[in-house]
Amino acid sequence: MKELLWKNITQLKKETPLIQNITNYVVMNNTANALLAAGASPIMAHAHSEMEDMMNICQALVINIGTLDEYWVTAMKKAAKQANKLQKPWVLDPVGAGATPYRDEILADLLRLNPTIIRGNASEIMALAKHNTTITKGVDSSADSNEAITAANFLAKNFQTTVCISGITDIILNEEKEVHLSNGNKMMAKITGMGCSATALVAAFSAIIKDTAEATVSAMALLGVAGELAAKESKGPGSLQLNIIDKLYNLSEEEFISTLKIEIKRG
Repeated sequence: MKELLWKNITQLKKETPLIQNITNYVVMNNTANALLAAGASPIMAHAHSEMEDMMNICQALVINIGTLDEYWVTAMKKAAKQANKLQKPWVLDPVGAGATPYRDEILADLLRLNPTIIRGNASEIMALAKHNTTITKGVDSSADSNEAITAANFLAKNFQTTVCISGITDIILNEEKEVHLSNGNKMMAKITGMGCSATALVAAFSAIIKDTAEATVSAMALLGVAGELAAKESKGPGSLQLNIIDKLYNLSEEEFISTLKIEIKRG
């Protein structure tokens, strides 16, 4: 499995897929740099009049609801509908799910458009599935990723999607597979937009890999290993952010294989 994931990482650099990101403006620069370092090409477009045309030329789509407003919501729906029409993958990042009724209303609309993959923290996944009343603490998780497995399975079954629960352990599952990854470093939580970068990388791999679980595992494994290795040479979150970008770019096969901690539960 480790060798297959590394093959996918090298393939991403060869194919350089174009990824359309309707994402929150707090993290646009970080997200674009993460995609570039890993080997993909980012587009950050929001204009209604070009949404369909953008999806015609891009290989995958990110929809991140971090900084919602009515204009961007319309752009999100236009892009998702066009992605579906063209049978191109799109990834939903339900940032702050459960925080406000408006956010939940928009997420309900987006779920009806059948995202190919959903990636969020445990609280967001549980709020999205409405399995309990766990309160979302801003965009940080107030729950452990293992607590969200029931909710993730509910989403996977009812929306025919692959779900990634980010946390100390990243859990990727759908109706056929379940994989746990245990890399990263706790200091990554002190960098804004790490989850958003993860979502963008998931979209990039989904552009080149048809198996959505495999694509998601590839992305999360890459970021987790890069973060863990980068933390060893970082003095704080500022240098860690820069070192993660560098490691996404120059990670070696030996580093990846020897560092990756993966457990296949199903599939």
